[in-house]
Amino acid sequence: MANSSSTAAIEALAADIGENIYIDVAKWHLYLAEAHLHLPLAERVYPLVVDDRLSQTGIEAILADISVSLGDGKQTVPLLSLIPRAGVTRLLTLLEEYKEIL
Repeated sequence: MANSSSTAAIEALAADIGENIYIDVAKWHLYLAEAHLHLPLAERVYPLVVDDRLSQTGIEAILADISVSLGDGKQTVPLLSLIPRAGVTRLLTLLEEYKEIL
């Protein structure tokens, strides 16, 4: 039962991340839901939320560890490099707000 509730919580968090956080490529904003990056990111940050270990450094480390494939795999770039600084701050705020409702 706990597994299904955590799965639902991760999916809800992923939906929120996907609608609010975007990557910026040549001034184009591609929301993480459209890029199919919202669920992998939510799965990685959820333990930080649940264990009350949220920090800018921790979030940036996770974003740096997620590779985004470009040009059909010709190059990979850390997700941290694609999200504007304000987006990283917004992600941390979003996670702190999410923690409040858990």
